[in-house]
Amino acid sequence: MKKIKKIKIKINGKLSTIQDNTTLFIYLKKLKVPLKKVAIELNQEIVNKNHLKKIKLKKNDKIEIVHFIGGG
Repeated sequence: MKKIKKIKIKINGKLSTIQDNTTLFIYLKKLKVPLKKVAIELNQEIVNKNHLKKIKLKKNDKIEIVHFIGGG
């Protein structure tokens, strides 16, 4: 039986342990992040949402999720 490898990442400043080879898209879906209402930053760079399914998270990645707030 193959052991599932886990890695640690940071999301909005909090440490999180996830399965290795998880894509950013799958991780955000698990967290129920409303993709249309947020900006995603990975290691201090804004992520193009069209690439979420191609980006595999790596050990020590830092994700920031910024919610848009309307007002005036």
